[in-house]
Parts: sequence; structure tokens; C-alpha cells
Amino acid sequence: MSSPQERAERPGPPPLAGPALLERAVGYTRTSLQLLEFADLTASTPCAEWDLLTLLRHMDDSLAAFTEAAEIGYVDLLPVRTGETAADAAQQVVDRLRRRASAVLGAWAHRPGTRAVRVSDRQMRSDLIAAAGALEIAVHGWDVARACGVDRPLPAALALELLDVVPFLVSDADRPRRFADPVDVPQHARPGIRLLAAVGRRSLA
Repeated sequence: MSSPQERAERPGPPPLAGPALLERAVGYTRTSLQLLEFADLTASTPCAEWDLLTLLRHMDDSLAAFTEAAEIGYVDLLPVRTGETAADAAQQVVDRLRRRASAVLGAWAHRPGTRAVRVSDRQMRSDLIAAAGALEIAVHGWDVARACGVDRPLPAALALELLDVVPFLVSDADRPRRFADPVDVPQHARPGIRLLAAVGRRSLA
């Protein structure tokens, strides 16, 4: 997904219920994380060139950054460093993801409104950062499920709201480096399918 820095200073939509979107996205993705107990973490994912463990590490970094944004009003773009070994990396990253999912919700519960969050040397509305987190968490929750061989459609209401903010979070400059090109789907397709298509994912239906 695009970095918080690259999202900063783009024109924004009207005020959003960003923390509420984030809560719903985390709720969806937590169920996908339950599939990891017997998953092959070397399995390929819908994210080009990433296996499942690489995707989980990316999600770990992202959740840490979105939590930091709410807690201190600043995003450090450096990835999390853990020093884990190959033997215990899988369980450690899964355990961290579950903890971070709770932490990000707790942090955003205390940061409502549209106050600015500093992203490196720029600023971005806090509600839009929360919405960006919701988009990233929801789509990667779908990615995790697909890597585990399960099709978990995105909830329609959540997908519709995220579709409204995609134009403010994803620009042509993000493609094809951070997002694949949009996938053509019928206008009457389910909202979840249209959301996935908007960020370059090919769903099963």
C-alpha cells in the first residue's frame, strides 16, 4: 500500500469517521488471522513477490505506524526491527499482529476528529490517516485469507465506504510500484469486488 508520507498533502474528502472504519477493518482482518494456525507462511499472496510471512511482517510495520500516528501525532516511516530468528519468526509475527490490532484500536479511540498528524516533514488529517489504515488492514486481511486458500468477501458496507476514499489515498503515481493497475469489473459487481479491483486485486467472483 502507499506510504503515509506519499498520502500526505493530497486533497481530502469531507470529515470521515476514520476510527470507526478502522475498527471494522480490524474486526474483519482478525478473523483472517485465525487462519494462520496451520498456514504455510511460504505461500504466495495476492501481493506481487511477497510470500505470506513477508506480508505479515509488512502488516506488523503498518499497524505499528498507524498506532504511533494516533498516540503521538507523528509517523516514523522506518520498519520495525525485531531480531527474530527464522525458526521462531512465524509465531512471533502472528502474536505481534494480534497485539497490535488491539493497540491500534485503543490508540485511535482517543484521537477523534481531523487534527493533523505529522508524516515525516508533512502533515495529514488524522481521520484520513485512520481511513488509510482501514483500507490497508482490510485489503491485507483479504490477502491473508487468499494466501491461506480461503475466500473471505469484504463486508459490503465497509467496502462501500472505503471505495469513497480510495481516490484520496491512491494516485496514478502509486501505480504500478505500490498498487497494480485497477482491474476491470462490472459496475454492478459486489462492493468488495469493486474495492479489491480498485487496488489491483483479482477476486474469485
